[in-house]
Amino acid sequence: MNKPVLERELPGRAIELAKGFTLEPMTPTIGAVVRGVDMGQVPDEKTKMLLREALLDWKVLFFRDQDISTEAHIEFSRAFGELEVHPFAPPKPGYPEILAISHDKDKPGRENVWHSDVTWREIPSLGSILRAIELPPVGGDTLFSDMYAAYEGLPDEVKEKIDGKYALHDFAYFRMEMRKKGMSEEKIEEFNRLYPEMEHPVVRTHPETGRKGLYVNAAFTQYIIGMDRAESDALLPYLYAQAAIPEYQCRFRWEKNSVAFWDNRACQHYAVSDYWPAVRRMERVTIIGDRPY
Repeated sequence: MNKPVLERELPGRAIELAKGFTLEPMTPTIGAVVRGVDMGQVPDEKTKMLLREALLDWKVLFFRDQDISTEAHIEFSRAFGELEVHPFAPPKPGYPEILAISHDKDKPGRENVWHSDVTWREIPSLGSILRAIELPPVGGDTLFSDMYAAYEGLPDEVKEKIDGKYALHDFAYFRMEMRKKGMSEEKIEEFNRLYPEMEHPVVRTHPETGRKGLYVNAAFTQYIIGMDRAESDALLPYLYAQAAIPEYQCRFRWEKNSVAFWDNRACQHYAVSDYWPAVRRMERVTIIGDRPY
């Protein structure tokens, strides 16, 4: 288990981790603003180590004023692991690793549900690095929720019920969108074979910290395996709702060239869609993770 970068009695203070590199916690449990890191440069080993430790402790790191190129975004992200290409969402032209997330009057925001990214994959992501390109004049914040705290806050009888259980995850939303766009059932079946339904633990053990966290989400979880379906259908909304508890959250107000780097294994996020009909454009790079256990 990694030693936390910051002592918990110090939230709210800017802590110097290295010369010119500080961390400002946003809440006692999740979220910290990083100062003094230029994401236009591939991080050296010391910076990479400090950022990774900070990520493990605070689950999501925020950076301001990162006017970087697409290539720099990719190379900075690659320092933390192999990058994935999303099979369903549109990439930035010429950059398959960049997921282009764009909303406007004709395409309202739709990520306003608590979720962990790509949990329908056999190997979901370690995390994502998201950069703001164009923003509405107001609104469009993103909330992040600590899934360790969400698990630890459950009553003991609920923990006993879900510990050791697995849930089925599926890309049902994307399948629905493909049908709306008129994709043939034969083509959809190809995607079904490439990305079959996945069984992941309801309570995941983080591979680097050893801590337990809730690992079900409203976007991709279908039901709890081995549990009566009616009981599963009643229990899952209760588990999903843990992410919405304010004490487990931080909220990030974006500015142009702001960046968020979150640990998909330890937190969930919710993109607030309160800015229609304004434009909101983001670019995301996703780092491949490991099989949950």
